[in-house]
Amino acid sequence: MKMLATIVTTTTLLLAQTASASAAVDALLDEYRAAGAGPFSAEAGQRMWSETYLNSNAPTERRCNSCHTNNLAVSGKHAKTQKTIKPLAPSANAKRLSDTKMIVKWFKRNCKWTLGRECTPQEKGDFLLHIQN
Repeated sequence: MKMLATIVTTTTLLLAQTASASAAVDALLDEYRAAGAGPFSAEAGQRMWSETYLNSNAPTERRCNSCHTNNLAVSGKHAKTQKTIKPLAPSANAKRLSDTKMIVKWFKRNCKWTLGRECTPQEKGDFLLHIQN
């Protein structure tokens, strides 16, 4: 009986975390659609993820996967500071994609760092679909 209670509790927590991540992502996708973006594509997000960008503010080429790796379920490491970056995949890190303000903050910071500019609503939507898969 104790084992069943543990399984039910764990399942409930996982579903709640997934719902939280989905709610934040859904809200942002709706915002991006209202701005004229879409339809969104996880495949486009994946292509951009490994694309090389020439940031005019940096002497080196940059890619998303340079810091975050191609496997979003594992930790990455910041290219400049070497600080560990927790996994981006919500399946590996329940806090990811669960807070709209944090998603907006990190899009702004990481797009500027990597692309040398803010991401467009289309790019953000594509990235979100790629990350949440």
